[in-house]
Amino acid sequence: MDQSADVPDVAHGGETSNALLVGAIGTETARPVEEVLGAGQVQSAGTFRFWLADQRWEWSDEVALIHGYQPGAVQPSTELLLSHKHPEDREQVANTIARTVETGEPFCSRHRIIDTKGCVRHVLVVGDDMTDDNGTVIGTSGYYVDITNALEEDRRQTLDGALPELYSTRAEIEQAKGALMLIYGITAEQAFRVLIWRSQETGAKLRALAAQLVSEVTTLDGPMVELRTRFDHLLLTVHERM
Repeated sequence: MDQSADVPDVAHGGETSNALLVGAIGTETARPVEEVLGAGQVQSAGTFRFWLADQRWEWSDEVALIHGYQPGAVQPSTELLLSHKHPEDREQVANTIARTVETGEPFCSRHRIIDTKGCVRHVLVVGDDMTDDNGTVIGTSGYYVDITNALEEDRRQTLDGALPELYSTRAEIEQAKGALMLIYGITAEQAFRVLIWRSQETGAKLRALAAQLVSEVTTLDGPMVELRTRFDHLLLTVHERM
């Protein structure tokens, strides 16, 4: 996998980011988490859909905000999408989209975008097949997740102090982070954010979700491109088998 271009912090705004972590670790840590993550942050995870027939895109409000647009201000298109890609990542993303159109495989990528303010953001795009009532693949749907390293050093130290168990002593979480780091080529902090995001999105306990992910990831095999697609599907559906 290309480390620079194959795939945005993981929450739906200030209140959700706090609730996300509180739900994962208990209400007693609400204050430290608020101090670490703050409130009213830029939306950092949202959904997308891509229809193969007419190559039509649909963004949630959160994905629009990740790119710097107010909700409903733009109609997403492949041209607009590519215009926001970092110049060094644009070609591979274009190839990924072309492969999706040709083969119907989900649009999945890790890459950099440049928002309307000129800020570079690192995003993880996790997709899965979108099918009609007959099971025919008609497109791909999934999530944009902002995994930009946004925490300042003092905030990181506070987070380490407030949540040491999640970082250091829970074997399942550490193993799941390792799998995410390997598949997506991301840092430990970014992998932790992705786990937190899935915990919040699915309502599953963080530790249980990580344990299930680790138990199932060992069943995956095949070339890296196929492995990545299978892992994307696993990440989006693992909570259904808990």
